[in-house]
Amino acid sequence: MRNRNRVRSLLAAGLLALLAGPALGETRPVTVVELFTSQGCSSCPPANANLGILKEQPGVLALSFAVTYWDRLGWKDTFGKPEFTARQRGYVAPLRNRSPYTPQMVVNGRADVVGHDIGEVRALIAKSGPVRAPVIRIGAGEVSIEAGDAPAGGADVWLVRYDPRTVEVPVGRGENSGRTLPHSNVVHALSRIGGWNGTAATLAVPPAPEGLRTAVLVQRPDGGPILGAAAD
Repeated sequence: MRNRNRVRSLLAAGLLALLAGPALGETRPVTVVELFTSQGCSSCPPANANLGILKEQPGVLALSFAVTYWDRLGWKDTFGKPEFTARQRGYVAPLRNRSPYTPQMVVNGRADVVGHDIGEVRALIAKSGPVRAPVIRIGAGEVSIEAGDAPAGGADVWLVRYDPRTVEVPVGRGENSGRTLPHSNVVHALSRIGGWNGTAATLAVPPAPEGLRTAVLVQRPDGGPILGAAAD
């Protein structure tokens, strides 16, 4: 009877562990895909749709950043922010582009492709593989980063808040006037919350606004490669 009760206890503990999932949002290797898009760009809707497909792909963290330089055509992107435009501009020199463009998909901060063709994007994802280090955990009110090999100049830690839903946006003017465009995993906030120099670190983070999820990126400065990533 004692052995039977012990077996039941172990099974119950195992079931609770499965239901609870990884402790503190333990990171699993992911490939980070950033889409730079605009509601005022007529060539962007196919890439928006592709991101909606990619966000369902296991092992992919897909994020949509709305840029602001298309606003001049008469429609102000409802999600656009200057800091998202600045992030894209930071990739221009490292990726050897002449200027920012839309729709651009950047994979792991290392390579980019026009986001029209889902096959080309998936090929780049397969070629790039996931980012694996450092290990990041997202907990209640904090983010912990394990010790590991860091670049000589250290790395930036970025906090990303995004909406995991697909939302429909009616566009009233500009190149997409009269269309209703779906947007998936739209980033609403981006901020640098600290640095990482290879030693273990814990950073405080405020609660996410209602309806938004949290992602954390550890990245070389100045538009460099993404070294590690996690999402809650």
